[in-house]
Amino acid sequence: MSDQTIATEELQADDVAAIDELRTAYDQLRQELAKIIVGQDAVIEQLSICLFARGHSLLMGVPGLAKTLLVSRLAETMSLSFSRIQFTPDLMPMDITGTEILQDDGSGRRGFEFSKGPVFANIVLADEINRAPSKTQAAMLEAMQEHRVTVAGHSFELEQPFFVLATQNPIEQEGTYPLPEAQLDRFMFMIGVDYPSRDEEIAIARTTTGATLPTLEHILCGEKVMKFQNLVRRVPVPEHIYHFAVDLVRRTRPDSDDAPDWIAPYVGWGAGPRAVQYLILGARARAALNGSYMVRQEDIIAVAEPVLRHRVIKTFTAESEGITCRSIIARLVEELSSEA
Repeated sequence: MSDQTIATEELQADDVAAIDELRTAYDQLRQELAKIIVGQDAVIEQLSICLFARGHSLLMGVPGLAKTLLVSRLAETMSLSFSRIQFTPDLMPMDITGTEILQDDGSGRRGFEFSKGPVFANIVLADEINRAPSKTQAAMLEAMQEHRVTVAGHSFELEQPFFVLATQNPIEQEGTYPLPEAQLDRFMFMIGVDYPSRDEEIAIARTTTGATLPTLEHILCGEKVMKFQNLVRRVPVPEHIYHFAVDLVRRTRPDSDDAPDWIAPYVGWGAGPRAVQYLILGARARAALNGSYMVRQEDIIAVAEPVLRHRVIKTFTAESEGITCRSIIARLVEELSSEA
């Protein structure tokens, strides 16, 4: 009996049908985005994985790579509300969460009324989050973690689904406040956006400098998104996949007995248990998006880089030798896969 048959038997019939429905919706979503976004297939897949796994993403890329356009159009295809917050050094927490305003009800009585900030949206783009001071960053991260904001002693729940995409500009350092490692750990993925290929850049020039951009069809509503988010957590995970994810994360820790000898000179600090959780959740979401009824090792490998990239802290030795986190993660995955 094949693994696929075994996995199907572990799922309810409704879940099997829902996975098929999710795969169809995901194919339609990519087709719609392709009308405007040229290339960036891996970025679209990773954003979709994060969304359906109820995670948040940190996008790294130079200006002009259509990060804002991609996120806004993703919200459009899902009939979700979208809000963009441009982080600046003078941005205050209340500019994100909202504030209480003194209002007159028309009868002479005055009272405070809460005015919602831009964080009250389904998809929030925190543009250049490292340009705001730590107090403002903390307000954003509290909303991400708790899915609510607290203003003047009152808590306000955020509308579901709630997905935050933050961007950082890697080429600007002056006037920035880099996120500490503990806050970076709150992001499920760090997604790298690279320059397009030559053919893709020609297509961008051809399609975006002419007529008005097309309006995209609505593929999913908020209720459907939440249904699929619940479905993702029911995708079966074989026992050996749990072991693979844990072994991979433990090998990133230089003080661990499981780490290979070459890790210690290049890694100062490895990933924590949250990385294991996100590896499993990301693999579950990827399996469902691709119409698979169980998680496979290839799903863990596919999400390893975006999950671990911002959780593996390099040493000065690695910096001086030009060794990147991506190369460290790729080597760990290759070695562990060969032993599995």
